[in-house]
Amino acid sequence: MWTDVIDLNAFYRSRMGAQARALIQKKLRALWPSTQGDVVVGLGYATPYLKMFRPEAERVMAVMPAYQGVTHWPRQEPGLVALSEETHLPFPDLSVDRLLLVHTLENTERMRDMLQECWRVLNGVGRMIVIVPSRRGLWARNERTPFGHGKPFSLAQLERLLRETQFEPADSRRALYMPPFGSRVWLPLAAPVERVAARAVPRLGGVIMLDATKQVYAPSAARKVTRRKLVALPGAVGAARGAEPAVFHDPAGELPARSRITLP
Repeated sequence: MWTDVIDLNAFYRSRMGAQARALIQKKLRALWPSTQGDVVVGLGYATPYLKMFRPEAERVMAVMPAYQGVTHWPRQEPGLVALSEETHLPFPDLSVDRLLLVHTLENTERMRDMLQECWRVLNGVGRMIVIVPSRRGLWARNERTPFGHGKPFSLAQLERLLRETQFEPADSRRALYMPPFGSRVWLPLAAPVERVAARAVPRLGGVIMLDATKQVYAPSAARKVTRRKLVALPGAVGAARGAEPAVFHDPAGELPARSRITLP
């Protein structure tokens, strides 16, 4: 079930949402140090994380699923957001360099169809980051945040799903170790808690961020087939009067045209 775009927008405007965005952006930049000259597309509700790429990327756009709804982005500028079904992206084949999925995979009922569409639009050397709630984290258990809705994943489940849809997992990060509380007491401690918990309990992050590449298989060379030469032996043993001459396969073409077979 999709989270409404109004609720997503309200979360990221809150203090807790702003802190969560900052922590995730830091790990996102570690996975993608540079997007210089790339076409970057966000699918789902990725606009809070796309702003950091605009100064360097060739083009940055967002696609919001129809069941989620759409909001204008960026503010006070011409819109860079399209409304589309997640299984029919409005891009030609091989036209995207970087694809960022946020609040998408855990909500859609057509995960494999959507990932196949992502595979179609991503170019041969493109990269895709999927951000999903972690099954072990606290954020998947709190419905007051968007990460508490939909299907949470373990890292093994997410890697298996991507491999089944022709992606190759490359690197992963976890974020949101701080509890999903919006109190003024917790928020100043978010950054120290994130650093300590990432070392002490690395699997308890609230979200999983998996970077993957597109599997592209080179076509194998066709196997050379030996042509068989048919040689008719008109006087071969066993050929009755008026019957068809015996026919033998001669791959090397070494039998003379009028060879006879005699039995001892």
